[in-house]
Amino acid sequence: MSAPSAAPSEGTPEGAPEGTHDDPLARERAHLGSSRAALRAMREDVESLDITDVTANWVNSIVLTRQIEDRIKALADLADTPLFFGRLDYLHTTQEGQRFYIGRRHVHDAHGDPMVIDWRAPVSQPFYRASKKDPQDVGLRRRFGYTGGDLTAYEDEHLSDPAELERTSRLLQAEIERPRVGPMRDIVATIQPEQDEIVRSDLSGTVCVQGGPGTGKTAVGLHRVAYLLYAHRERLARTGTLVIGPNRSFLQYIEQVLPALGELEVRQATVDDLVAHVKVRGTDSAPTAVVKGDARMAELLRRAVRSHIALPTEPLMVVRGSRRWRVPAYELEEIVQELTDRDIRYGAAREALPQRIAHAVLVRMEQAGEAPDDRVQNTVARNTAVKAVVNACWPAVDPAKLVLRLLSDADFLAAHAEGLLDEDEQKLLLWAKPARSVKTAKWSAADAVLIDEATDLIERTHSLGHVVLDEAQDLSPMQYRAVGRRCTTGSATVLGDLAQGTTPWATETWQLALTHLGKPDAHVEELTAGFRVPREVIAYASRLLPHMSPGLTPVASVRENPGSLVIRQAAGTEERDADVVAACVESLAHEGSIGLIAADARIAPLAEALTAAGLPYLSPGEETTAESRLTLVPASLAKGLEYDYVVLDEPAAVVDGEPDERTGLRRLYVALTRAVSGLTIIHAAELPEQLGRPTD
Repeated sequence: MSAPSAAPSEGTPEGAPEGTHDDPLARERAHLGSSRAALRAMREDVESLDITDVTANWVNSIVLTRQIEDRIKALADLADTPLFFGRLDYLHTTQEGQRFYIGRRHVHDAHGDPMVIDWRAPVSQPFYRASKKDPQDVGLRRRFGYTGGDLTAYEDEHLSDPAELERTSRLLQAEIERPRVGPMRDIVATIQPEQDEIVRSDLSGTVCVQGGPGTGKTAVGLHRVAYLLYAHRERLARTGTLVIGPNRSFLQYIEQVLPALGELEVRQATVDDLVAHVKVRGTDSAPTAVVKGDARMAELLRRAVRSHIALPTEPLMVVRGSRRWRVPAYELEEIVQELTDRDIRYGAAREALPQRIAHAVLVRMEQAGEAPDDRVQNTVARNTAVKAVVNACWPAVDPAKLVLRLLSDADFLAAHAEGLLDEDEQKLLLWAKPARSVKTAKWSAADAVLIDEATDLIERTHSLGHVVLDEAQDLSPMQYRAVGRRCTTGSATVLGDLAQGTTPWATETWQLALTHLGKPDAHVEELTAGFRVPREVIAYASRLLPHMSPGLTPVASVRENPGSLVIRQAAGTEERDADVVAACVESLAHEGSIGLIAADARIAPLAEALTAAGLPYLSPGEETTAESRLTLVPASLAKGLEYDYVVLDEPAAVVDGEPDERTGLRRLYVALTRAVSGLTIIHAAELPEQLGRPTD
């Protein structure tokens, strides 16, 4: 860390205690204290607002009260979270002589002058992107180091000084390596230039981020949401934002990032949450799930829905008072055929059909000399005879009942699967024991996605302004379509790593995935610089890449941590559990979080071993508690999580726990790359040959 050195133009903050004039660190601490006091005053100003005589009615009062409560939450001062983490001293242009402290949220003093600038503001951008080659009018960039909430160090970069060499920030490195316990934290202080470009990319475009383990893609996606809400708050307040994760444990892990950045109103969900039209109680075999997730199912469902349309064969007779109005069958057929040819959603066409028929009746009324208005047309549209024609030609369709019939009725399925699915694929779809009703059916997660597709064919799904989709490589084509429906008029940030695809239907290329999502023109960015996983660990895990995802660029870690990889072979299977417990005890001697990752089938015996040894442990998603720093993680839930130290039990068992070798190797790749500081591998069986010898 560089010795403290103050910029010549530095002054003393107003209200700073005596003795700080010649001590730069003391001056910065004084500014921190003043900024916290200013934030506290901002919060107190909001808390003191009296809206008794402001609101016109009780509805406005409730809305305004809720807005004030949200504002108070957003102005909370998190004691252990740095209020600002950097400073920019500008040289010329409009900011000549200006100094800006960069932090998580804007703070101003009693006069309205800024004391801390929001990291998302344009003036803050050079903090992340300025360099010796492109200083962007910044003379000095200062980074701050904290212990808890106390400012304890600073480090300067004189970007305008040609004599000062470009170097890696030690405070930046220390912040990346800082031990973590509990949920994921933000990376706002450590965003790199290539990450910042993605974070600040325009709302109108969809961006896909391919990033290996430790490249920060999840954090980039979350910070992008925070940035977009800052830059387009009014628009996104109307249209909404959504973060989609692979499972509930993952969402619990990331749930504190956005609140730490002052964003409280972003909904988080899994794909299963989005399509929860029925209660999921069943499971599919892998081959069945692959067929149900295939994009061809969208056309099959479209055919099944449209099959309910029938052309009229009888004329319509509408009786109004003493008059009768007749619409011949051929004209009714033309109306139905026109709506069919337009290929609008089934439900919208069903709503339009009675109005079209009523219009045909009104034409006859006008020809007879009457002058009907809109009220007459609406009355005719509700006529019993008109309703009968609509129900006969365009009957109501229940999405769940439709899917139930497809999965239960072989003839109905065959009629609509012709040319799409072969006989073997149709057999995979059919239930061995057809359900009698929607409520008693043992729906699978893939079935729920099919129902969601059918629902959208009937009624349009509401579209949001922006959707972030994480761990996207594991989605099926039909799941991509389900997500895409939620952002048809908005944009998306797609995050994932093709090498970590562990489902039988995992995507092979981003272009194919983006096409299913409905965003074929999305821009694909690749993050290859690793900031989380030590170089020794990621290099070892990357031995698997040629065997499971050839062509992908290995992550190049910027962190050297000698001794971060330890591989131990147990004397036998009986001794293995004891060795795993011992490795956990060794890891707990370090500061930070510990993850014990094992094949799902090994979780129960390891839980018994930990309990017998008196080691308390948590399950994924429970890390917000203070009961233990050790989490027992099934390999199937490890994706997206990270721990300071990881103990990996029996790599061969992780591979063998999957239906095929490639999926098993990808699952192992995920497990190998969860460590921030150290990885210990314990094995009794031989290591997978794709890893080579430990000494290679």
